[in-house]
Amino acid sequence: MRIETARLLITDLREDMAEDLWRNSLDEDNRRFVPDEVFETLGDAQQVLSSLMAAAQTGDGPFVYPVLTRQGDNVGYVQLCMAERGWEVGYHIAKPCTGRGYATEALGAFLPFALDKAGVCSLDGIVLEENAASQRVLEKCGFELEFKGTALYQGEPRALRRYVWPRKGMA
Repeated sequence: MRIETARLLITDLREDMAEDLWRNSLDEDNRRFVPDEVFETLGDAQQVLSSLMAAAQTGDGPFVYPVLTRQGDNVGYVQLCMAERGWEVGYHIAKPCTGRGYATEALGAFLPFALDKAGVCSLDGIVLEENAASQRVLEKCGFELEFKGTALYQGEPRALRRYVWPRKGMA
């Protein structure tokens, strides 16, 4: 898989990306918003990377794709995974690279591929209420707020927002 934008490349995971996966997982935002995607050791990251690569081969997912700059720096990922209501997108840009529009650019470019991969015309995006930056990313990419309240998030009741794409009337 290869998606190119003006500044980014979204491609398949490779074994040599374990160190980038590990390093990017350790930032404070990842710990705060998606703690199940934090890998405390390089060995943990290598195991998860192997598992993700195998899951992509089965066709069941989750499907995780690294986001690289045109210079080859690994700055995060976009993903497509099956959730309770159906297919959901996710993304993370490492803290040192936030505020540059990478998440919006990557997710916007990834949406057509994700819809085709899942074989659906609608996707969810779930964010914690306190994650205003991620809410803006979803809104800029055309997601519409569908739910705001308390629901289970990683097994615990949390204040969150559920967005849906496309907006009403776009399907």
